Amino acid sequence: MSAEGNRNDALGQAPGFTVPDPKRQPSVKGQVSDAEWRLRCDLAATYRLAALYGWDDMIFTHISMRCPDEDGKARFLINPYGVFFDEMTASSLLKIDIDGNKVAESPYFANAAGFTIHSALHMARDDAHAVLHLHTPYGVAVSAQQGGLKRYTQFSMIVHDDLAYHGYEGIATDLDERERIVKDLGNHNFLMLRNHGTLTVGPNCAIAFLRMYFLEQACKTQILAQSDTQAPHEEPAAMGAKVLQQGAPAFAPGLGDNLAWPGLLRKLNRENPGYDV
Repeated sequence: MSAEGNRNDALGQAPGFTVPDPKRQPSVKGQVSDAEWRLRCDLAATYRLAALYGWDDMIFTHISMRCPDEDGKARFLINPYGVFFDEMTASSLLKIDIDGNKVAESPYFANAAGFTIHSALHMARDDAHAVLHLHTPYGVAVSAQQGGLKRYTQFSMIVHDDLAYHGYEGIATDLDERERIVKDLGNHNFLMLRNHGTLTVGPNCAIAFLRMYFLEQACKTQILAQSDTQAPHEEPAAMGAKVLQQGAPAFAPGLGDNLAWPGLLRKLNRENPGYDV
């Protein structure tokens, strides 16, 4: 059997598979550590918030969170393939290792492309505890533009100098692409996957989400600005560098996450509760 075939088996794929309803799955609370349960709740909330903001793409994008190491082995949580973002629960999330093997019993399996992209960054970046990858129309549109993201708005200048680019290589099922993704991201926290989508990393879900909010707003306002018949005004590099410095505290652990995340959870609990089961 090919390596790809082995990996698909490890992820639990099977012909004729029917995706179970996550609301009908038993809770894993009490079967995992308190630390892991908190991470599961935050990650499930992040999925539902992404849907609430209109950033989901049915079942075809991924958000992941690294678990505390167990026996010196890295594991991470990722979405079960076939569960929509707005119905994600803490208990339905998959726990897999860096080889794509499920390390906890689950009726679900993972998307191979999600495994490729997310495992690469969790393995390479100790600070990339949370990885958020989207295919929004505005993000994909800017990823396809020759010049990428421009310094048209304050949103974009907060992001611009911390944004890296990765060339398109097809649907990300080739494990060899992992090293190129890692190399292209470098020490940046925002990544534009050319002709594909956007990605952010963070020490927790709150900061990764906040980074994606600014990147998404930057892409959206760029496309809107370009709808005018006149060319948009782009600020010089010096101004972009200044705004990057001014905006950096928003992404500092203990500041931006403590300011924005509690309100986001309150909003989610009003509009789509039930993620923390």
